[in-house]
Amino acid sequence: MARRRTTASPIHLRSARLLDVERGEVLEPGGLLVDGERIVEVAPTSVPDDAVSVDVGDLTLLPGLMDMEVDLLLGGRDSESPLNPVQDDPAVRTLRAVGNARRTLRAGFTTVRNLGLFVQTGGLLLDVALQKAIDLGWIDGPRVVPAGHAITPTGGHLDPTMFQALAPHIMPLTVEEGIADGVSEVRKAVRYQIKHGAQLIKVCASGGVMSHTGPAGAQQYSDEELGVVVDEAHRAGLKVAAHAHGDDGIRAAIEAGIDCIEHGSLMSDETLELLIRRRAFLVATTYLADGMDLSRAAPELQAKAAEVFPRARETIKKAIERGARVACGTDAPAIPHGRNAKELLALVDRGMTPLQAIRAATTVSAELIDADDRGRLCPGLFADVIGVPGDPLDDIGVVEDVRFVMKGGQVYRND
Repeated sequence: MARRRTTASPIHLRSARLLDVERGEVLEPGGLLVDGERIVEVAPTSVPDDAVSVDVGDLTLLPGLMDMEVDLLLGGRDSESPLNPVQDDPAVRTLRAVGNARRTLRAGFTTVRNLGLFVQTGGLLLDVALQKAIDLGWIDGPRVVPAGHAITPTGGHLDPTMFQALAPHIMPLTVEEGIADGVSEVRKAVRYQIKHGAQLIKVCASGGVMSHTGPAGAQQYSDEELGVVVDEAHRAGLKVAAHAHGDDGIRAAIEAGIDCIEHGSLMSDETLELLIRRRAFLVATTYLADGMDLSRAAPELQAKAAEVFPRARETIKKAIERGARVACGTDAPAIPHGRNAKELLALVDRGMTPLQAIRAATTVSAELIDADDRGRLCPGLFADVIGVPGDPLDDIGVVEDVRFVMKGGQVYRND
C-alpha cells in the first residue's frame, strides 16, 4: 500500500492523459499542480522548486468517482451469515466498515453517500462516527455523506427484522433507530438523525426486492408521513433520498418534494416525466439487475427479483433517453464493496455514453450532494484524483482497473 504523503511541499502530478469531464476532452499529456488538499493548476506552465514530482506514467487522470448509495456498515469480509444482523454489535459493525471504506477508496471512489443504517445500534449513528474517523485521518476511506438511520414504518422494507423474517421481539428497534409510525414518530425520527449528525435523510417509500414485505412496488408510507420527512429535512437544509421501486411510492415521494429516488425500478412513463419536470435525481443502482447474487435468497425473493429486474433495466433506459438526472449508485454491499465501478459499465449498457457515465459518478453526483468542491479537475477544487489505463471515453471498462488514488492531496494508492 502506498504511504500517505507527509511532506508539506506541493505535488506536481504527471500522467500521459487527463480527462476534462466538463468539456469531454482528453488532454495529452496530463498534469496537475496540487498544494495541500486542493488543485492549484491544470497543465501547469511553471512548477515551484520545492514541488514533489509524482509521475504515474501511462494513465489517464480522472476526478475521484462518487457512489451515491452504499452502506459501509454492512457486508464485506466474513459477512455471509444471515445472522449478522443479530450477531454484530455496534462495535463489530463499525470495525467491519473500516475494511469496506478502505476497499471503496482504493477502487477510486473518493466520495459516497452512506444511505441509511437499518441495524440495531442503540441509537448510535455509526456512519457519522465513521465519517469523523475518516475526516480525522484515523482510517482510510472516502468522504462520507451520512444519512444516519433510514426512516421506515414497522414492517417496511428497511425494517431490518424483515430481511430474515425474524420472529417478534428478536431485534426490537426504536424510533431513534428509524422505525417510525405516524406523523409524530416520523418527525421525531428525522429530528433525531439531524441532531446527531446526519447530512441527509433516507426514507422508505415503497417495498423492496430482498425483504419479506409483500410486493416490491407497494407504497409503504402515507403521503402525509412522506410530507413530514421532507418538511423536517428541508427546513434543516438537508435533502431526502427515498427508497422506491413502485410507481405509486415514487410518485408520492416526488409530489412530497423528495430530492432523489433510489432504484425507481417500476416507474411509469408519466411518473418519469414528473421526476424530470421536478428536477429530482434518480440513483438507479442498475447493475443490481445484472450482478446481484441471489443464490442464497428465499424462493419468493428470487421470484420478485425475476419480475422486477427486467423492468428496472427498461426504466433506466427510458430515463437516460429522456434526459433524467441520473447519478451513480451501487447499493453496495448488494454489489460487493470495491466493485462500485460496475455501475458505470451498466449505465453504458443501458444507453449512456462513457462520458455520461463518468459524469453520473462525478459532476451529477456532486450536484446531488450540493458539493461544488469536487467532481472535476479544476483549480480550487479538492485534489481527489484517480488514474486508470487507456482512454475511458473509448472503453469505460478501464474504470474497473484503478491504479492511482489521491484524496485531498494525499496518495492512497499508486500501483
